Amino acid sequence: MSREVHVQFCERAGVRLPCATHRNIYVKSEAAGQRVMASVTEFLEQGLKLKVNRQKSAVGHVSERKFLGHRLLAGGALGVAPQSQERLKDNLRELTRRSAGKSLPEVIRQVNQKFTGWIQYFQMARMKGLMQEIGQWLRRRLRCLRLKQCKRAHAIARLLMSLGEREDSAWMLALSGKGWWRLADTPQAHRAMDLRWFKDTGLIDPEAVYLAVRNAC
Repeated sequence: MSREVHVQFCERAGVRLPCATHRNIYVKSEAAGQRVMASVTEFLEQGLKLKVNRQKSAVGHVSERKFLGHRLLAGGALGVAPQSQERLKDNLRELTRRSAGKSLPEVIRQVNQKFTGWIQYFQMARMKGLMQEIGQWLRRRLRCLRLKQCKRAHAIARLLMSLGEREDSAWMLALSGKGWWRLADTPQAHRAMDLRWFKDTGLIDPEAVYLAVRNAC
């Protein structure tokens, strides 16, 4: 809604609402939701002469509907909508593409920037478990990226040995015929590129940043 239409809506409806372009209305039952949906649609289209986007407007369970990227959890707590979670992973996939030709420090810089802004936006949502899950998934993608940057078996073995892996174990991974994604989840890759290695490379821990932001609120 534009500012002018928003004011008209508030005056006609007799309510005071913050300015936003989306509205969620919460009721006790689906039947009540259908009635409210019909009356609000009629008011907007006939009273204010606005067009309701019916593709984005629907009646659904509170856990299925999102508002500015959030959703309501049991007990009224804020969570992150599934669509927002997938959008974050899509952005991280793009940043960590193995064929992008970017150096690891540059990839990590961009990932940190993305995560910091995202966590700041969703800081009021409950997402500790989500941050743990995405953190593990992201570290696997970065291991995958680093291994592929080596390209050849000799370079892979040399990298792993430089990070403390035994020579025989390092060569076992380097000569493996598995794909890059599977190699990134092997014990050798986990031992060589562990949490301390990621900290040394400058990658932020999403869970730690989230908890720090929450505690500062």
